[in-house]
Amino acid sequence: MKYYIRTFGCQMNIYDSEKMAGILKTLGYEPARDWKEADVILVNTCSVREKPDQKVLSALGEFKKIKKEKPDAIIGVCGCLAQRAGYEILQKAPFIDMVFGTTNIHHLPKLLEEAKSGNKAVEIIEEIDEGEAELDKYPTVRENKYTAYVTIIRGCDKKCTYCIVPYTRGKERSRRIGEILQEVQYLVEDGVKEIHLIGQNVTAYGKDLGDVKFWELLYAVANVDGVERIRFTTGHPRDLDEDIIKAMADIPQVCEALHLPIQAGSDRVLEAMDRGYTQKEYLQKIELLKKYIPDIALSTDIIVGFPGETYEDYLETVKVVKEVEYDQVFAFKYSPRPGTPAAEMEMTEKPEVVSKWLSELINIQKDISFKKNLQYEGKTVEVLVEEEKEDGSLVGRTRTNKLVHLKGRNNLLGRLVNVKITQANRFSLVGEVI
Repeated sequence: MKYYIRTFGCQMNIYDSEKMAGILKTLGYEPARDWKEADVILVNTCSVREKPDQKVLSALGEFKKIKKEKPDAIIGVCGCLAQRAGYEILQKAPFIDMVFGTTNIHHLPKLLEEAKSGNKAVEIIEEIDEGEAELDKYPTVRENKYTAYVTIIRGCDKKCTYCIVPYTRGKERSRRIGEILQEVQYLVEDGVKEIHLIGQNVTAYGKDLGDVKFWELLYAVANVDGVERIRFTTGHPRDLDEDIIKAMADIPQVCEALHLPIQAGSDRVLEAMDRGYTQKEYLQKIELLKKYIPDIALSTDIIVGFPGETYEDYLETVKVVKEVEYDQVFAFKYSPRPGTPAAEMEMTEKPEVVSKWLSELINIQKDISFKKNLQYEGKTVEVLVEEEKEDGSLVGRTRTNKLVHLKGRNNLLGRLVNVKITQANRFSLVGEVI
């Protein structure tokens, strides 16, 4: 029996898919080369913008074809879109056999048995499933052998007016530090070199536990023998304090890279988004990061065209992008999410105007990213070699999360090597192993 999982969305969804693959592995399933040979197809969905919603429905239309060749094949939909609109999806695609949400993934074995018996296996729990920690007991099946995601906190207590996550993922729930360290130990023993701590808001870790802080967790993970690199995503600017920044600077394994979403540069728009900080306060955090970690590479998220945003507001965002000089920016047009406060707000600019702003912003950032990459030419940097391409070339990442293409031997896979950068491209680097 074989399975195929299509994943949309963030690192949390990728991690959930790795856990689902682990569950299926314990049930005796093997990964399929493509969906056409699968006995079970799972679509792990995202609902943060409208476009992923459309991609999910498009994928389901394609996967429906398997029912002609394999009438007993099971098609399941899970994740954030399933949590928000599972019954609606079932109406649009009645051929689906399973629908389940974000906090009851550990029920997959039971749901699978129900679907196999010919019933519609639908389980969308509005409240947080008290037994969701059962999921942590299953292994992960990863595509990358040398880096691994580890969930440290689920859900989000922030109430950003545009965001669907608190509705689909629930309130913040931190995992116990002992459970996290046990998982990290298992991963290291499995050959993992880089641990990537993830959550909707990792810098809020421990607030619900009362006896541990996020910076303390960083030190604890670094003390696990064999952990060579640590990253974390994503933190909210309000929860990033000097103690965390000091720990980042002090711990050798913590990489010099951070994703810190600003969403907008205008104080007026930030207030409408209920982000809880001003442009000045955000830039003070950036200044503190650069003070303690001068070579830090920064990335961010930006929403363009939020309800009420004017051209003057947009220019404030451009100002921040130029001042900070991010290495990477993930910028999107505002997408109303049903049930969020912002969905009731009136749009002030035409879609074509917002598209023009977005295009301008992306072009500004492209130039900045290229300029930042050019600074690497001639330098020697540490690269974790993660993948070998069909042509024999290798791919890895610097501590600052830059993608590097290099020639070398396949016995370098999984190793930290010194690489001299010979060429900078707009989105990647080229280097030679020293």
